[in-house]
Amino acid sequence: MRALQSLLQALFLRAEGLFNAAFGDRLNPLYRLGEITFFLFWVVAVSGLYLYAFFETGVGAAHASVEAITHRQWFAGGVLRSLHRYASDAMVLTMLLHLLRHFAFDRFRGYRWFSWITGVVLVWLVYASGINGYMLPWDRLAQYASVAVFEWLDALPIFGGALMRNFLYPASVTDRFFSLLSFLHIGLPLFVLLLMWVHVQRVPKARTAPPRPVAAGLLVALLLLSLLQPALSQGGPADLRQAVAAVDLDWFYLALLPLMVAWPLPQVWALAGAGTALLAILPWLPRGRRGREAEHQVIVQGSAGAEAQLRVRAGETLLDAGLREGLALPYECRNGACGLCRCTIAQGTVSHRPYQPSALPDALRAQGQALLCCAVPQEDLVIEVHAPLQPAQVPPPVVHTGRIDAMEKLAPDVMRLWVALPWGERLAFSAGQYIHILLDDGQRRAFSFASPPGGSERIELHVRRIPGGRFTGHVFDGMRVGDPLRFEGPLGRFTLREGQAPLLFVAGATGFAPVKSILEDAFARGLHRPLHLYWGVRRPQDLYLQDLVQGWAREHANFRYVPVVSEPLPDDHWPGRTGLVHEAMLADFPQLAGHEVYVCGSVRMVDSAVRDFLARGLDEQSCFSDAFVPAAQPA
Repeated sequence: MRALQSLLQALFLRAEGLFNAAFGDRLNPLYRLGEITFFLFWVVAVSGLYLYAFFETGVGAAHASVEAITHRQWFAGGVLRSLHRYASDAMVLTMLLHLLRHFAFDRFRGYRWFSWITGVVLVWLVYASGINGYMLPWDRLAQYASVAVFEWLDALPIFGGALMRNFLYPASVTDRFFSLLSFLHIGLPLFVLLLMWVHVQRVPKARTAPPRPVAAGLLVALLLLSLLQPALSQGGPADLRQAVAAVDLDWFYLALLPLMVAWPLPQVWALAGAGTALLAILPWLPRGRRGREAEHQVIVQGSAGAEAQLRVRAGETLLDAGLREGLALPYECRNGACGLCRCTIAQGTVSHRPYQPSALPDALRAQGQALLCCAVPQEDLVIEVHAPLQPAQVPPPVVHTGRIDAMEKLAPDVMRLWVALPWGERLAFSAGQYIHILLDDGQRRAFSFASPPGGSERIELHVRRIPGGRFTGHVFDGMRVGDPLRFEGPLGRFTLREGQAPLLFVAGATGFAPVKSILEDAFARGLHRPLHLYWGVRRPQDLYLQDLVQGWAREHANFRYVPVVSEPLPDDHWPGRTGLVHEAMLADFPQLAGHEVYVCGSVRMVDSAVRDFLARGLDEQSCFSDAFVPAAQPA
């Protein structure tokens, strides 16, 4: 079992990394499977209520009423019938992926047994409700499903063949019996909803609604599928005088039906029962080499001297334990991708569940850092977090609407945008923070402030063109002065800390933008600490504000600037430093103890730099980074 889990973990981590690159960890659907399942349930419920309002529950009128809904009001009933079917299929898919992911990452033991068992029951209830739904149109597919399922149920001694008597002749299916099937299609989903609520009760701070962009994108995709491939009845009305020769099955729900026809029915019961029993006993099967986890005590030291004590249950992560106790801990994805829940293990040891390497580079883990959402105590702990610990309502980011006030092409692939706020409005932010540009479909693109704080009605952004980039392509090809721009913020914690240590800034390409904001704010405040900027680019022309930075060096005695070009051409006649920017800094500062380092650039650049900096004596508490992942438009 461990080998299977390891294989599934590798597959999930690979897929999650690809989705993170495409959508960001906040909108990664693989981190939102439970939330998406709740959303799909409501799509199924709302569309089903509309269909039920026009559905005739008598056996003689059922097929005709479904056809009328589908074809006479295709614009509503026909689309909603297809939406009902495809949302139901998607719900099965997300439920099974959710179950498989929890199995892969061993998240079904200990206190999680309750959610696991209720989840297994939910899977069967959803299947029962869906198969029941396929009986209601009373077409040839409904006939095939009804006969196969009720023959299967009749194999149980408790029924003794009584159920199949309702399907011997056309007159055997009475209106009363068919109305019972119809009412089951209301009662089963209500029980599913109740059990879904029970299912999440032991999950601390469980979320039951996906982010709006995820929900909107999913709904649009389902509607498009409904329009392009409508769900239709098959073969005309059911006729029990003739056996069904061929139908197209919905394999999400009806995969067992061919086995019910081809196999002896007791064998089908044995297969279903054995599979269910195996799932049910998984939480209590031996772990193998991992050993038995136990309950531990954890002391959490927060900011401003705050301290709390936690009881962490066997197999529970530090984040789940903290949220269960009501602590205000930083987190977002809960799946080891965003890195917001990073903490420091001051005493004791933890085991880590799998996570994305970008969230916790090996160098930081070697220095004693851990992810609250993935760390499971192996003994009593003392941990340090940058959080107030006391429960607090964190206000959502404020949404602003500005307009493009000016545009300046600083380099062939870099555009400077000046965004003007409405008259009289000021945006309070700290140097080094960023905003999210809000696209029409709800997607977000992060850009750092390049201007210093200070009450200006305009903010400065540096936008680098990304091949295939949806927003950056629009900036270069379609954006005009006067265009509106919606954004939310300020966000982020890449800000200058108070202290006396010399400051080293390492910027890659447009990672210069937040560093520019920090440096201009430092100059304005009269900061006297030594300031060193290493700005790395591929070609000399990529140093798009070279004159400005050289002017800083002339005007401020405590500031030193070193540009580094990684791929100069002979025609560039570049006289300066070459190679990787962080290696150029290490050549000048081989020992980093006693310094503070701020590094901003691509994920690969930041990870390499942080690892090498810590190896040269930099204290992990003095290393601050801001990595960005370009978002390209999917093909």
